[in-house]
Formats: sequence, structure tokens, C-alpha cells
Amino acid sequence: MESNRRNFLKHSFASASGLAAAAMLPGDLFGHGLHNTNSFEEVILQAENRPAPKESIRFSVIGINHNHIYGMVNSLIAGGGQLVSIYSREPELLPGFTKLFPNVKVAKSEAEILEDQSIQLVASAAIPFERAPLGIRVMKSGKDYMTDKPGIVTFDQFKEVKKVQKETKRIYSIVYSERLGNPAAVKAGELVMSGAIGKVVQTLGIGPHRITPSSRPDWFWDPEKAGGILCDIGSHQCDQFLFYTGSKQAEVSFSQIGNFNNPKYPKYCDFGDMAVRSPHSTGYIRIDWFTPNGLATWGDGRMFILGTEGYIEMRKYIDITGRKGANHLFLVNQKEATYFDCTQVYMPYGEQLVSDVVHRTETAMSQDHCFLATELALTAQKRAFRLNV
Repeated sequence: MESNRRNFLKHSFASASGLAAAAMLPGDLFGHGLHNTNSFEEVILQAENRPAPKESIRFSVIGINHNHIYGMVNSLIAGGGQLVSIYSREPELLPGFTKLFPNVKVAKSEAEILEDQSIQLVASAAIPFERAPLGIRVMKSGKDYMTDKPGIVTFDQFKEVKKVQKETKRIYSIVYSERLGNPAAVKAGELVMSGAIGKVVQTLGIGPHRITPSSRPDWFWDPEKAGGILCDIGSHQCDQFLFYTGSKQAEVSFSQIGNFNNPKYPKYCDFGDMAVRSPHSTGYIRIDWFTPNGLATWGDGRMFILGTEGYIEMRKYIDITGRKGANHLFLVNQKEATYFDCTQVYMPYGEQLVSDVVHRTETAMSQDHCFLATELALTAQKRAFRLNV
């Protein structure tokens, strides 16, 4: 019967009588409902005419082992921060930093920065397993702390960081840059908060990366130093799940990891996926180190946000269908289908964090949110089923 039905659809529509018959069939048979729209609007968002930041702080840097430090520093400067000094245990890393920030003072030791009472915040992109112990020392010195992700790589570190943060009441901010440092992700947050897609049901985050083994330091291949794939780049996705779903509590449903293509490093894993859930939303996360060299950027990072009244897709770093540049966002709901070029969208994290340091507020990110995103990533990493590949 099904074969005869397909033959009827295939052959009879060529005739006038066939067209008449087709008109009598349900519209949904062809994917065309009664409420479909053919309009597709393209919006190029313009830069805001923003006033200069109201607040200012003095900050320093300790640890520059990952290039994320440059984006972190620039966000603080744009937000009103004044870069004072830099300390790197590896002097060979300094020239690249001082070339971009020629007026920075090179400190002789970590203590020189921690003992400087004029410094209000320390930023770090040290080797991952060193970030939490440094953050503890920073908070105990009376300063706030901004660290690259993963900001914590073990549960022992996690417990101690939470304990010291509660005692000192200092800020421990982890830079989940796939949301905080991406214009499309910022715009998506605005749309979700405005109710553009109704109640968020699920997030689906895909975080592929290019590995380029020759460019990676030794610590990169050691999960005890780097945290592991779910703890590291998985923390980005956990942050986004919590933020877009508005979840204040959540748990890991499952997680798994595997080493498919790097037998030279048996402890390393180049693939991982996991699922998370809160009382009202779910999230699926897939991350990997398989970006091929044919792609024009390091990874085709994408995020899908499903709501009861529509959905959002972000193509954060490239659109392989042909649109130039990055920061692409697509919104489809009951009223419209719209493409947004988000390149000029203002990213408020740096300015908000500066203001939080001054006013002791939590506008950039609540401390509970920061810790919960990391706790999910740590839990997924610890419980992950190791695939036999």
C-alpha cells in the first residue's frame, strides 16, 4: 500500500487532474501548514552609542599560559579596568603579552602583586590545575579573582574554593567565554529574557575544537593538569544551559568520554558528551577535538535553544552555508523567521565585573551560578563512562 501511495504521488501530479487531486490532500503532507510564512528577515544589529564606563578598578595578571588571557584583559580594560602589572613564572611567555600591553609593569614575583593593596582584582589564565590554588591565595589577600575556564579541576579544589570564597566574600569569577565573550550568545540571552521563544525546554550545545598537536604544551595532554574534556570545554556548555534555561539547580544525567584519535596520549580524551537536567529543562552537550583543517576557523561552535514558542540557533564562529564572518543568530517563532548579524552587539561582562568589584554586587554572574556550572562539569568528568575505542 505504501509503495502504491508513493507511486501515485510521484506520477499523477504531472497532470492537471493530478494537481487537482493534490489540492485535496492535507497540506501537512508536504510540510506546508496553514500558518506557514515565506518571509525571512535579515537584521544587521548596529553598535550602541554607549557612555564610558562609570567605574574603574586597578587589576593585575598572574599566569598567561593560555591565550584566553588577552580577551580577558581586553574585556576588563573596555569595562573600566586599569592594567597595572603582570607576573609570569615562564619568562618566555612575557614578550607576546608586553607587546600588546607595553605600559604594563613586569612584577618580579606573585607576592609583589598580592601584597600591593592598590590592586583590586587579579586575572589569570595559568595552567588549569594551578588556577584554583592561585584564586585561593588571591581571595585571602583581599582581592577579587577572574580566571579562565576551567577555573577548578578537582572536587578537592572545588570545596576549598567555595570555603574561602564564603569566608572572604571575594568574587571568584570563571570566564565561560563561549557565552560571556560572544556577541551572538549575548543577543540570544536578550531574546530569551524577552520571551521571544516562550519557556525554554532544552539547550543543545556543540563545541568542536581544532587540536593542532604541535602547538599544544605538555600539560594539555594530562587530564590531571588540564581537567579533562568535560571539565574543560564542557564547562562552557554547562554555563549556557543554566543561563538560558534559568536553572538554579541541576544534575548530570549521563556522561561519556573517549580517545578516538590520539593513541600517543593514552590518558587524554578527544571526545565527550553529556546530558544535564533541571526540574524544568534539559540539556545535551557534545564536545570534541576533531575540527578538520578544511574549516576556516578553529571550530563550528553552535548552540540551539528550544522554547515552547520557537527556537534560536547560534553559529558563533562561522556559517558554513556562506555568510561571512562570525556571530550569526537565527530566530524562528510564531511570528517571524529572522537572521541577526550580531557582530556589533555589546558584551557587558567586563564592565559588569568592574562594577561588581566596586559595589560588591553580582551583575556579571552570580557566585552560585559560577560554582554550579563548574560542579556540573566536574561531576560529568568524574562519572564519565570511558568508551573502549
